[in-house]
Amino acid sequence: MDNLKTLLTEITRLTYNIETNYPELYRFLDENPMTIPATKHPHIDSAVLGEYLESLKGLLQHHLETHKNKK
Repeated sequence: MDNLKTLLTEITRLTYNIETNYPELYRFLDENPMTIPATKHPHIDSAVLGEYLESLKGLLQHHLETHKNKK
């Protein structure tokens, strides 16, 4: 249970960081395929949340790498 709380906290913090500091990126989070379940009642566990967290980190990292010269 603690691992789930930790993952959710990290996801929330990272999402808030993206929303606050990278609004141009934040608008694309709703379109992230990781947030669209393919089943009616998806199983969410620490592995799934961990993958989602890593996808958010990767999305932000890619954004920073591709837009660092534009600021």
